Amino acid sequence: MRKLVAAAGAVVCLAWTGAAQAADLLVGVYAHDVTFIGEAIGSGAAGREDGVDLHLGLRSDPIEALWGDPQAHAFISINSENTSNFVAAGLSWPIGITDRLYVRPGLGLAYTDGEAGLPPVNEPGLTPDEVARRLELYNTRIDFGSKLLFQPELSLGYEFTERFAAELSWVHISNAQIFHQGKNQGLDEAGVRLIYSY
Repeated sequence: MRKLVAAAGAVVCLAWTGAAQAADLLVGVYAHDVTFIGEAIGSGAAGREDGVDLHLGLRSDPIEALWGDPQAHAFISINSENTSNFVAAGLSWPIGITDRLYVRPGLGLAYTDGEAGLPPVNEPGLTPDEVARRLELYNTRIDFGSKLLFQPELSLGYEFTERFAAELSWVHISNAQIFHQGKNQGLDEAGVRLIYSY
């Protein structure tokens, strides 16, 4: 949790002092651990945790040296139930559909303070109380298998003015069987983010 708080502080400081370097300020509200998207794409969403997530982050100016002129992003996701919070950073590519409407696929890495390696419920010699405790964890917490995770996302956005835009957004985090072999429960978030461009 300390690493997450430190990262959150860094994002907030960047938001206040780095306005000249950042292109966009992001603020979003998301439903936590939704299952309808994961079921549709087979992402292994868990559907175990509750709450609402607040996102706060930044995007850079377009990086012209990279293919497609992506923007770098960094954000923190804070859960209202204090279960699986995370910080993420990566790249996203805005693709115009009309003058104001666009889609934005993205990919990054995330670090979570959520569970990674829950103890097995069927371990021999456990007391009934310990079995009940572990079963409660299994039913109410996502087991990411790893603290370091992949973070793909997809947004549909609309620019209201040169300064303000809004996006319907899906964000996913999971280990993709790369950072961990075995459990690959993931987290899907769906929500709306508002964008202010400097």
